[in-house]
Amino acid sequence: MKIGVQFYTLREKCETLEGLSESLKRVADMGYTTVQISGVCPYEAEWLRDELKKNSLECVLTHWNGDEIKQDPVSVINKHNIFSCKNIGLGCMPGGPSEENLYKFLEEFPSVAKTVRENGSKLFYHHHHWEFGRCADGERMIDKILRTFSPEELGITVDTYWAQYSGADSAEFIERLKGRCECIHVKDFEIVGSEQRMASVGHGNINFERVIASAESAGANYLLVEQDNCYGADPFECLKNSYEYLKSLGLN
Repeated sequence: MKIGVQFYTLREKCETLEGLSESLKRVADMGYTTVQISGVCPYEAEWLRDELKKNSLECVLTHWNGDEIKQDPVSVINKHNIFSCKNIGLGCMPGGPSEENLYKFLEEFPSVAKTVRENGSKLFYHHHHWEFGRCADGERMIDKILRTFSPEELGITVDTYWAQYSGADSAEFIERLKGRCECIHVKDFEIVGSEQRMASVGHGNINFERVIASAESAGANYLLVEQDNCYGADPFECLKNSYEYLKSLGLN
């Protein structure tokens, strides 16, 4: 497995192309080799291709606008192909978290996911905590998603923090998703006073040695470091802390 950076962590540093360019260089200089581009300024696909090449980086996943994916998936695929990215991600439920939007997603996106797969790419869904809640019929939302889409047509971007936050076991959840969790967001979970907070990997309470073993067993390819909130700390330092911890476990 390769370790990378989910650029949502650096979104405030990437509000311009200059900032995004500098941030790509800085994460490459840390030793990261892969990235997920998400939450950054607008960019042309050709520009990103050239910046990735310049820094010897590979973009392995994005978060893309759900409406654009639904309306013209082939165009989205073609843009991703320019910078050699085969995994196209949804960062959250289109329309926001609600049972109504869940059913709309389950109705509208299976055909989209099929089109994406038929054109050589794969659609991914990133969960938060609310998908572990139950619908009015008693079934968990995440289970409806997993049942509706085939593993070949919809990957799940596991988020170790949000799984833990929901009360699930991150490692067990990853094991259940064998063959459909090629990309995993790794962020730690800590308690500060009475507050539940995100932390750099290896600096909280999640057993990441077990998570990594589960990820290897499930066929994961990429562990993408993410820390949505750094609580005033420098996000680059947070990413460096996570990298050093993961490298100490033999990853690179």
